[in-house]
Amino acid sequence: MDETQAGSRARSGGRAARRALRSTRDTHMLPGLTRGIPTCEVMDQGQIERIDSASMDILENIGVQFRDPIAIDDWKRAGAKVVGDRVHLDRGLVRELIKTIPPTFTYQARNPENNVELGGRHSVFVPMTGAPFIRDLDDVRRLPTIADLNMLHKLAHMLPALHSTAHHIVEPMDLPVSHRHLHITYSSMKHSDKMFMGMTTSPKNAEDVLDMCAVLFGAEFIDQHPVTTGNCNANSPLLWDETMLGGLRAFARRNQPVLCSPFIMGGANTPASVPASVAQLNAEALSALAYTQVVRKGAPAIYGHYLSTVSMKSGAPMAGTPEISLMNFMIGQMARHYGLPWRTSGHLGGAKTFDAQAGYESAATMSAVLHAGANYIWHAAGWNEAGMHCSVAKFVVDAEQTAMAYRMAQGPDWGSFDEALSAIADVGPGGHYLGHPHTQAHFQSAYFMPELFDNNSIEQWIAEGSKDVNQRALEFARKLLADYEEPSLDPGTNEALLDYIARREREIPAEDALNQTY
Repeated sequence: MDETQAGSRARSGGRAARRALRSTRDTHMLPGLTRGIPTCEVMDQGQIERIDSASMDILENIGVQFRDPIAIDDWKRAGAKVVGDRVHLDRGLVRELIKTIPPTFTYQARNPENNVELGGRHSVFVPMTGAPFIRDLDDVRRLPTIADLNMLHKLAHMLPALHSTAHHIVEPMDLPVSHRHLHITYSSMKHSDKMFMGMTTSPKNAEDVLDMCAVLFGAEFIDQHPVTTGNCNANSPLLWDETMLGGLRAFARRNQPVLCSPFIMGGANTPASVPASVAQLNAEALSALAYTQVVRKGAPAIYGHYLSTVSMKSGAPMAGTPEISLMNFMIGQMARHYGLPWRTSGHLGGAKTFDAQAGYESAATMSAVLHAGANYIWHAAGWNEAGMHCSVAKFVVDAEQTAMAYRMAQGPDWGSFDEALSAIADVGPGGHYLGHPHTQAHFQSAYFMPELFDNNSIEQWIAEGSKDVNQRALEFARKLLADYEEPSLDPGTNEALLDYIARREREIPAEDALNQTY
């Protein structure tokens, strides 16, 4: 049951022709970003301490609901005050626990050349996940399949600025819900040798993902090295449920990082105030981060969140608003205050198509998170319609914009400064630099030249078919896919993964209406 066969099409020209095509386009992954620009600090030290104090007051006096008997027992043993399923956390206990979270760590990929560091000044870009619809290669909005997910994992593998394939970029609706996590994980492992995310849709699903990671990397290896990432969302305000906490425990016990992510819809599940929203979010995140250390001291964990604000006209979530940027700046400061790596979201869009709204919203958000100093930048490619669909066109354009953002966030390149100054003397007044040796040596690398934006004259644009960015992006995606070659996976490991999937499918009941084989 090899999913790489699904939706395959005959290709012409053979391996040599594809290699020749590839030679004109560098698809090697960029190293993890080391940011070279200063962070935007919107709070002074007194305001940071004010948010910290307010969050600690929430934890001590209001408490956080841990709707999970195992977590309640864990907190009692850790010395927290527990009333029913509400946990009241003393600020001293919280500070003592989060001190053991590593401020930085290195993700291990299937290909060691794709290992990346996270935390401090080190950042990574990760595609979107969770879309129940796809806007596909024909720009048609429809339900996705496992073949669509395979395709998006292949694109993520080939797009240099993406450091991960994430997990269910789109939901494979042609597979039973109870079996999807197995095939989603296999797709990430099979179609790319970059790092990937793991499913936390149930505690047992999380265990399955980690068992598959043990097959791929070795059980002893994953016990000492981060190889995947779990995500646990709070039910804001101030509630963690049994499903998320079970997933958190599964990952933390096996030393794998968890994004502790309050799900914020500003004005709906937080107060209608940016600072008060951050204080609540901070309390929620700290409560889960502290719990990871109750589960396993020293386990890596990431201060997380999902941020949106709510339209008071319709109740719909919004993207790209100024308050989201301000919250990102503030959350970055709070994460650094505690010495923790932190996660945010990148190219978020609420538009229904890949239009100007999608571009403006995405650009505003990505610019803010880079200046906020974010480490784990999730939803960096494809997100539109408030996450309801992944647009293939937007996916590849977002990835190119991410490469541009990567270049900007590195800061100025001073490598050839003296040589370039000498060129000024050589050219002198009234000349030009196009033929100068320094320009000839550096013209390809000095300035970013996007492939998917058109900067030609209108006459040339018309002559080439008057294509908008959506059309150009879909053509580009098709070319990338035609050029894709799967990174080799040890046959024995691949067989062991497929055997594990087949065994778990026999053990897990499948919904009768979707009990199909792909």
